[in-house]
Amino acid sequence: MNKNKSILKHCPNFYKIKNFAFEDGDYISLKLVSIYEDFIFSIDSNDINEVKRVESLDSILSKYIDDYNFRKEIRDGLLKVKVKRGTNIVDAIINSIISLFDKYEDGYTRNIYFARWV
Repeated sequence: MNKNKSILKHCPNFYKIKNFAFEDGDYISLKLVSIYEDFIFSIDSNDINEVKRVESLDSILSKYIDDYNFRKEIRDGLLKVKVKRGTNIVDAIINSIISLFDKYEDGYTRNIYFARWV
């Protein structure tokens, strides 16, 4: 099977992410989609860890499209990312996105309040 087709089997949201129309001037989102495409097609589809990262990134970017608050959180977080010299920039950004998602999910689930009527 073609390598790209085997990778796209792990990315059910690829076309949703690729074809989403972002606002004019939203360069961060456009760059994220570009990094997403470059990353998923550059991995070794036989490496289980890389496939898991691709699946995770696919679901995270799908949430990025669907949830405005999460989109804002990712944008703010990516502006604070620092990459050490000599490291792979794409890997550092992917790891940062996954880390920001984990922090968002932890904070989002903790801030659920139950209203108590008196």
